[in-house]
Amino acid sequence: MLKILGITFAIAVAGVLLTAANKPDTFRVERSASVKAPPERIFPLINDLRAFNTWNPFEKKDPNLKGRYSGPASGKGAAYAFDGNNDVGKGSIEILEALPVSRVAMRLSMVEPFKVENTVEFTLVPNGGTTNVSWAMQGPAPYLARIIHVFIDMDKMVGKDFEAGLASLKAIAEK
Repeated sequence: MLKILGITFAIAVAGVLLTAANKPDTFRVERSASVKAPPERIFPLINDLRAFNTWNPFEKKDPNLKGRYSGPASGKGAAYAFDGNNDVGKGSIEILEALPVSRVAMRLSMVEPFKVENTVEFTLVPNGGTTNVSWAMQGPAPYLARIIHVFIDMDKMVGKDFEAGLASLKAIAEK
């Protein structure tokens, strides 16, 4: 009986490792929302990290979050370092590129719970009386991350937060 359990366990582990090996070595999560506001009203809510953090769902996950702003108030070089609970982690975000009223690209560098470096991108596309706002994050998925992704769907996990954040952004921008 013990031998059968050992063989079953070995097959299960091999299955997980094989499944992980066949997953992509990068990931991308993206959500979009239609906001009844011009891009000129929405852009400053993303391009200024203090304004960004008024609707950023990750900022709300830890009431004791410690954060520090550095660099310019907005645009390229604006940065925010944070240290929070297990839901938030420890890391920083920095604006790498800001194309007025159309795009903001950021680097998210996490130190805890895992060391990762991802690209975050917001795009704003006018569409009549509304603006289509997209929030995307992408980055590498090393083998260990792919093993975790066998059990945890990154798109569903982070996608919910992106949806909540875009709903908050929409509520603020449409006031």
